[in-house]
Amino acid sequence: MQIGVDASCWSNKRGFGRFTRELLTALLARDARNDYVFFVDSRSCSEWDFPAAARVVVATTDASAVEAASASGRRSLGDVWSMSRAVWQNKIDVFFFPTVYTYFPILNRAKVVLTIHDVIAEHHPELIFPTSSGRFFWNLKLAAATRQADLVATVSEFSRSEIADYYRYPTSKIRIITEAAKPEFALLASKAGEQRGNGNGVSTNGRFLLYVGGISPHKNLDTLIDAFRILRERDGATPLKLVLVGDYKDDPFYSAYPKLKEAVERYGLQNEVVFTGFVPDDELAGLYTDATLLVFPSIEEGFGLPAIEAMACGTPVVASRTGSLPEVLGPAGRYFNPTSAEEMAKVIGDVLDDEPERRTMSLDGIERSRHFSWDQAAEDTIAIFDELRKS
Repeated sequence: MQIGVDASCWSNKRGFGRFTRELLTALLARDARNDYVFFVDSRSCSEWDFPAAARVVVATTDASAVEAASASGRRSLGDVWSMSRAVWQNKIDVFFFPTVYTYFPILNRAKVVLTIHDVIAEHHPELIFPTSSGRFFWNLKLAAATRQADLVATVSEFSRSEIADYYRYPTSKIRIITEAAKPEFALLASKAGEQRGNGNGVSTNGRFLLYVGGISPHKNLDTLIDAFRILRERDGATPLKLVLVGDYKDDPFYSAYPKLKEAVERYGLQNEVVFTGFVPDDELAGLYTDATLLVFPSIEEGFGLPAIEAMACGTPVVASRTGSLPEVLGPAGRYFNPTSAEEMAKVIGDVLDDEPERRTMSLDGIERSRHFSWDQAAEDTIAIFDELRKS
């Protein structure tokens, strides 16, 4: 089969960019029966080298897909037409969108697999879009995309249920492709007591709580900072930092950074809360390994990839009991109500104070992370393509 892929979000630094890169790389390594054609916009193509095993078709566009799909932007009709025409001019049997963010209409007779990672934008539009026009065009795109899809893929049972409920989409037409940690995320030396410097300026010789992800309103970092304030008021004599890893400078999506920065200053936590900005994977693996805990406070997640990455590094994870996180973490995680700073602080504090509990969580987390692999994700995706070929 000729399988077309929208690879235009390859360059995105957030979760669906990693999902695209890791899944497509695993697909190309495992699938010798099908031919893959990557369709990319000209702006994204200039930023990345794509795997040699895929043929790359470049559509001329004025804006990158990631910029156009941001909270305050949208693709021009000319750019949409350029992507659609590029696919139409090639013989494609199945077309795969790794994320709905960069969807464009498919005009030929290819079967379409559309990946919807979550329904956060539908449940909490005010936390995703700063303007009503952004919400309008998002809903318009989702309506067109779900109408054209032959099958929808998603990343967890939770998201599958929510997609079926919100869009009234048949559960029988939704498939799951889970996510996984890269091999780089593994137990490193300093977990065993050795010191290792990090290029991001975060000291590894003291306890710190770690968050990794977008600096967006739905990530609920304002409540995390409030919970950290409560912890410091209760036990201020014990050194502890909160390290927030995420791109707050160049991320095109709706940012909560200005308000978070104000909260940090209002609470007098400037020396204890660190915004690192974007951190490359080699440094991120060190931060995961050196962190005392990973805290995942999101209002809702479709999967929660940083949690798996942290567990693979042997780091205990405390997380929201809402969304997909209990499904992904299972008994290896500890949970709190994300709307309660008091409960969040208590759960974090209880785990911080219990070293045997942290050791148990670390071992359980390493084992739990092994249940997820990009090779398995690739096999599940190939099975979806084969299903459509036979239909």
